[in-house]
Amino acid sequence: MPELLQIGGITETMKARLQKVFTIHQLDDFDPETIEYVITNGHDGIKPDLMAALPNLKLISGYGVGYDAIDAIEAARRSIVVTHTPNVLNEEVATTAVLLMLACYREVLRDDAYVRSGDWAAKGSAPLTRSAENQTVGILGLGRIGQAIADKLAPWNAKIIYHSRTPKNVGYPYYDDLTEMAKACDTLICITPGGPATAKIVNAKVLAALGPNGTLINVSRGSVVDETALIEALQNGTLGWAGLDVFDAEPAVPQALRDLPNVVLLPHVGSATVETRAAMGALTVDNLLQHLKDGTVVTPVPECAHL
Repeated sequence: MPELLQIGGITETMKARLQKVFTIHQLDDFDPETIEYVITNGHDGIKPDLMAALPNLKLISGYGVGYDAIDAIEAARRSIVVTHTPNVLNEEVATTAVLLMLACYREVLRDDAYVRSGDWAAKGSAPLTRSAENQTVGILGLGRIGQAIADKLAPWNAKIIYHSRTPKNVGYPYYDDLTEMAKACDTLICITPGGPATAKIVNAKVLAALGPNGTLINVSRGSVVDETALIEALQNGTLGWAGLDVFDAEPAVPQALRDLPNVVLLPHVGSATVETRAAMGALTVDNLLQHLKDGTVVTPVPECAHL
């Protein structure tokens, strides 16, 4: 049977399907000369030196939509196909983005603590919160998930504006300057891919433009936001609130962020429901099985679509 190198964990369902057609190896027990397939995830990816050491590698199947931890350009140069799992997680990640936005606006963590502490009974009603209705929401990266976020915000009568590398054929106003968009919106939602092109694109200048009444939501990659600048902005009131599902060095989250009362923190769970993770796992395996069968894949990353 062809040999598959597993990087990171997989579910028992995935393992059962793969074991029927592959010999599965772990990182501590494999022969680089014999590995033709790799299964990994968006966090672990595959180290450049490991990929370089696999001379017969044909396919890297990634569990997750993000693949910045895989050098897809180098893979394509070597005719190695890289796949990921788009679309099946769009709705779930969009739901998480809206959840974070609403939690910030309605101060869910603060008011939950208010009830649990007994302050409601002792001190009376909690302070008022903000309405999430009729807000201008800027989306950084209006791809498939960005569009799903825009759709989910419709019941709150949001005005959608967006910034991306190029304008898209949509009815929303386009901003070619991220700072100018931040000035124009109440909430900025980050859902752009990670990698060098977007590293710290949300910097101190953008955060200042968003302002003391603004809210930042990040469900993309921690690298997209300058975390040091974000902490400073939240501490000094330059920025009002933040809802974060991703972090620069996760799972390590700076103590300064954890100490702030105006931040909602999630442990990178944007797509983490039983149903969505099952669909992602199935697609990850489907890509491997289809390539083994006829050399094609279901969902190649753009850099490898021509292979």
